[in-house]
Amino acid sequence: MGIDVVPIERFESASLRTAELIDRLFTAAERVTPAGTDRTPESLAARFAAKEALAKALGAPGGMKWHDAEVVVDAGGRPSLEIRGTVAARAAELGVNSLHVSLSHDGGIASAVVIAEG
Repeated sequence: MGIDVVPIERFESASLRTAELIDRLFTAAERVTPAGTDRTPESLAARFAAKEALAKALGAPGGMKWHDAEVVVDAGGRPSLEIRGTVAARAAELGVNSLHVSLSHDGGIASAVVIAEG
C-alpha cells in the first residue's frame, strides 16, 4: 500500500516555474479531461500523488519512468492505473496482479492511496 499528499498551490507553482514539468510527469491523455480541456491543477496534483503512492506501494525503487504509470478514468469517472514498461516490470517482480487507486483533493491538498495486490 502507498499513500501520498501534495499541496496543490506548491504543485501549481512548480509547474508554472518549470514549463516542461507537466509533460515530464504526465502522458498526453492524463493532461486533458475526456471533454478535451486541460485538467485543473487540483486534478493533476491528485494524479501526481497517485504516481507517488504507486511508487511507494511498489517499494519505491529507482528507475521507474513517470509515463509508465497512467491514471485513467472510466465512463463513470472511476480512476484506475494502467502500467507498462518499468512500472509493470517492478509490479511483476513483486507478483502484483491488481492495483486499486483512490484520488481526492480538498482544502488545498491532493491525495491518493494505491493498493497493490498479488
